[in-house]
Amino acid sequence: MNSLYETDYHQWLSQQREHLIQGQLDQLDVENLIEELEVGIKDHIRELKRHLINLLLHVLKWDYQEKVLKDPWVDVYVKHIWLPSIRNALRAIELLIEQNPCLKPQTDNVLKSAYPAAKRDAIDEMNKYARHENQKLNQNSFPGECPWNFEQVIEYSQSVLK
Repeated sequence: MNSLYETDYHQWLSQQREHLIQGQLDQLDVENLIEELEVGIKDHIRELKRHLINLLLHVLKWDYQEKVLKDPWVDVYVKHIWLPSIRNALRAIELLIEQNPCLKPQTDNVLKSAYPAAKRDAIDEMNKYARHENQKLNQNSFPGECPWNFEQVIEYSQSVLK
């Protein structure tokens, strides 16, 4: 026989909530509650990572254009397109952490795990805009590890938007 958890998740969740409210701890489906809590935490971390990849992607491109390429064509025709992505990612990260303060201590670790994907995507995207072969990026174009901690990425991103 299937449990309520397997057949009607929302009813199961309501039932578990009611057991907690009534103090009926012996009635709780502890095994599935623990699993759900772990899944919820992992979902928030995945969401934070997704937003950090997007933020890092655009910050890396911005930083590379500012410090290395200095290509007026990119400044005029491309760079302004990155600003809404930076703004949206910043807002999403701020809101996620505001709603889930338990994520704050994990931000630097999530940032480190997000960096390789952001670096790869930044290389791919910047190479689309390369007008000369000497502007093509490779794995050595960016540091091997994220050059910023979480607070520095947020501050840099905010400074770009000013």
